[in-house]
Amino acid sequence: MRQLSLPLTVPNPAIEKASWFPEILAALGISCDPGWPDCFAKAMRGQQNHYPIKTLSLFSGGGGLDIAFHDCGFDIVAMVEVEAKYVRTLQQNTEPGKWLEGSKPICIDIREYLPPSDLKVDFIIGGPPCQTFSAAGRRAAGVAGTNDARGNLFQEYVRLLKLLQPKGFLFENVYGITGAQKGADFQAIQNAFKDAGYRIYYRVLDAADYGVPQHRERLFIVGLKERNYLFPYPTHGPDSPGGDAALANPYYSAGKAVAGVNILEESEAEVGIGGKYGHLLADIPPGLNYSFYTEKMGHPQPVFSWRSKFSDFLYKADPDRPARTIKAKGGQYTGPFSWENRRFTVAELKRLQTIPDDYELVGNDATQIEQIGNSVPPQLGRILALSILEQAFGVSLPFSMQYLPVEKQLGFRQRKRKLTAVYARKAREAIALQLATGKLAATPTPNSRFQGVAVRFLSADFAWSKTKLANSIKIYLKYDLGCDREASLQENRVGGALRSGDSGAQRIADPQENRWEIAAAQEENGTNQHDYTIEIIPASPQENWGLDAKRVLLHAGELDGREFTALWKAFEEKVIERSLLADLVQLSGYYQYKPRIKARLSFAPRLKIRTSLQVNSITNRAEEPREEFWRVVQCVVGGIGVGQQLEAQQMALLWGVGVERVFSYLQSLRRMGYEVRNQNTNIQIRPREYLIPYAFPTLTPKSVQLHKELGAMQ
Repeated sequence: MRQLSLPLTVPNPAIEKASWFPEILAALGISCDPGWPDCFAKAMRGQQNHYPIKTLSLFSGGGGLDIAFHDCGFDIVAMVEVEAKYVRTLQQNTEPGKWLEGSKPICIDIREYLPPSDLKVDFIIGGPPCQTFSAAGRRAAGVAGTNDARGNLFQEYVRLLKLLQPKGFLFENVYGITGAQKGADFQAIQNAFKDAGYRIYYRVLDAADYGVPQHRERLFIVGLKERNYLFPYPTHGPDSPGGDAALANPYYSAGKAVAGVNILEESEAEVGIGGKYGHLLADIPPGLNYSFYTEKMGHPQPVFSWRSKFSDFLYKADPDRPARTIKAKGGQYTGPFSWENRRFTVAELKRLQTIPDDYELVGNDATQIEQIGNSVPPQLGRILALSILEQAFGVSLPFSMQYLPVEKQLGFRQRKRKLTAVYARKAREAIALQLATGKLAATPTPNSRFQGVAVRFLSADFAWSKTKLANSIKIYLKYDLGCDREASLQENRVGGALRSGDSGAQRIADPQENRWEIAAAQEENGTNQHDYTIEIIPASPQENWGLDAKRVLLHAGELDGREFTALWKAFEEKVIERSLLADLVQLSGYYQYKPRIKARLSFAPRLKIRTSLQVNSITNRAEEPREEFWRVVQCVVGGIGVGQQLEAQQMALLWGVGVERVFSYLQSLRRMGYEVRNQNTNIQIRPREYLIPYAFPTLTPKSVQLHKELGAMQ
């Protein structure tokens, strides 16, 4: 390749009538066989005859961007990475004859990195850690963005730009960065790059559009001191030149990508994934996830509720399409899984990420997968590197590149939405086949009725056990599950009297219906006397909530916070035993969505605890603090003040209490196992606001929230 000084020209529309990438492969003398990205990289290395473009890599991770730019002739003079386990991979691959030969890894926190005084670089590449802007991060309560220390690492990037003054840079991050703090963070990032002296150009790109057998949406920002920049046209898929099935270059599919990979020597390729839900994977059609087992998808024996899990839960890749995004970390059921009903091997995941077969990832399987999931797919990086080489540095390439006009919109988001209908059809076809072959019964077999008593122990850290725990209380339980009894008018009594409710006499349940009843007490005979009852039903009459009951009644022997927590723990235990649901959160759904269950707490009339409505209309009777707090609990169980960020004043109005008592009540709720969050526990929550995610206690010994404190009243 030789250096040019010609200005960039906008692509001629007449040239865009057919895909351009096959011409590039032809020019390089390679075919589109499985593993072709490695051949593409090696062919590009043989074309390098331009002057060295000295490049600094920041947040290098396992080296995805470094591979890409090194392949295209950028001289990676230093790679700055804080994680020692990633640096070992970089060091392994900088040895003679390896993919990053000649590069220098530096294990240091970027905040402590000061380049040598004689360091001169032409370009900087890298992307800060993205967890604070990611989809997983948004689950916590919105996007933390630059309020999180990790979100501010871009400022270190800017510091080095100002210090080294390269001709340009490439910055990569998750697309969620564009919406953090309602766009304010992204605007601040743009302004910081502009203040450093750069014109910036940005787009959200899908890696599958550039020859990666994986859909992976990421934001890319290119900054240049001189010249203009256009992003390259997609090389694959419907947005590649041609725009239709006849002319566009098809996606590089997951099946084709992993063809020929030797998995016989890899222990992780064993069939099945085990655990409570592992057996479900086999019947999920390729391309679908846990949602195959939901009522919304038409499954006659639903296991999960719609939107109750992340989209990669039990996700099985489709061999005829690119896979979904590979995650750096995940649980036992985090996909993508192979269409062969097993985990992908590390070698296969490298192919799906277009990391070269002989690029050596150091560490155990989990560490290697972490590096794969955190990296920029090299093939996408190579196309971007080539576009920068030509436009920013005037290097002539041995083939023609085509560039996206500024106004050109890519359609991967729209296609993503349309896939829902495609997979819904696949689900219906799979279910019909399973019904026709007798593999699946048309209606679920109900669980048998269960009656009995039990003893459990509840510890101070919300552990729930059949055996005695340190610092625990003993709970006596009485069950009647799946009951259908005629002689049950007595169940309309709470504490020995007909339930009058809060607005006149109302029955808790129809004596003819199928329901669960659980009673809890700290005394052995206390399960026969109830201070209150919690009634739980599906939020919609049409909702199939996965339980063999139309409703659930939870009875408590005393007005005691620990007993209240134990009652919910006992209910959750039976939910797990008698369904395939993992916990109460799955039964209700994540708090960002409308709850799929609703509950009502009713006190025994003899306790004379008023409702919020009665408090707001009757102000002539003073309340005891204990009585007032339990009215707050009643509100929370009913979903009042739950699932949204509210200030103390708002909660006080909803609960009918003084604002000065709200904080102490929130602390009491935490002591009962409720997750109560504020900015002190989750930095993305707005100052002076609080969040109670769920209407029921969810803390366990493993909860991240357990060891966090609300701090002082805000």
